[in-house]
Amino acid sequence: MRKYLAEFIGTFLLVAVVVGSGIMAENLSEGNDAVALLGNTIATGAILFVIIKMFGSISGAHFNPAVSLMFFFRKELDGKSFIIYSLLQILGGLIGIVAVHYIFELDIMQLSNKVRGSNGALLVSEIIATTGLILTILFIRKSDESSIAIGVALFITAGYWFTSSTSFANPAVTISRIFTDTFTGISPEQAVCFILGQLSGCFLAYGIFKIFEE
Repeated sequence: MRKYLAEFIGTFLLVAVVVGSGIMAENLSEGNDAVALLGNTIATGAILFVIIKMFGSISGAHFNPAVSLMFFFRKELDGKSFIIYSLLQILGGLIGIVAVHYIFELDIMQLSNKVRGSNGALLVSEIIATTGLILTILFIRKSDESSIAIGVALFITAGYWFTSSTSFANPAVTISRIFTDTFTGISPEQAVCFILGQLSGCFLAYGIFKIFEE
């Protein structure tokens, strides 16, 4: 049960920091979106490093159904664990939203109206973001496993700025962000596009890495 609890807590913390830092950044930036995004980026990169170090030796520190799916493809995670991981990641993220809304004294139940751009561009952006994230994990794991945490943190930090979608790269985080109409929210219609891009990126990364394993 420890590995399941680790995935739940880790995803809770990840979503709480992503959304909470977005709210705080927007409150303090006086309408400057670049400053708000910078604050959101720094907090997200920092928590990714911390939670991967916290839980990596317990659950593998996935906190992301796309990452869990990749390890299922590689036969390093069985079907039952993949399903439980994914459900707990989604649940942890949703509870993270509730907690953040409460501590910032916002309406607990929200639905995002935030449109982030054209669906085609965002789809490709999430394919690139998720492919890059998973390749980061696989290649660094192969050469220097102790550096996965810093590698993932740095990739997502960069991804906030070089992708038009700000590099969600995580279906659990995407689903959670449907339910916050704040700086980091995403409309339900576009969330579907994001998740399709993330799953496509998972398949693409798996195929690319197989080439280097042969």
